[in-house]
Amino acid sequence: MEENQSNTRTQSGGNTIAQIAWRLVTAAVVLAITAFFTPGFSISNFWALALAAIVLTALDYVIVKFTGLEASPFGKGFVGFVVAAVILYITQFFVAGYSISWLAAIIGALVYGVVDYIIPGKQGM
Repeated sequence: MEENQSNTRTQSGGNTIAQIAWRLVTAAVVLAITAFFTPGFSISNFWALALAAIVLTALDYVIVKFTGLEASPFGKGFVGFVVAAVILYITQFFVAGYSISWLAAIIGALVYGVVDYIIPGKQGM
């Protein structure tokens, strides 16, 4: 029984890194699609996109950890929508080559929510 628990821990530890990597990749894809379809939202290059996906994921993690609110427009209704828009807007202060207006953040939160719903995998924001 002890061997079985050890194997389970090892497998889940490896899966955690794969899950984080998958979340970052899917977050980057969702973010790129969102930027493409949202007027007033631009990401200048691949590295800005990659860094923005990391920042969005980190900000979402911090918000969930301290408040319990998920930044998902469909997950938590109006509050999740507002949190998603704020996270999209705040990210521009951490990432060069990422720019978004308030109106674009609101529209982007809607687009992000729709694309996030369509693409498989739970990546949060």
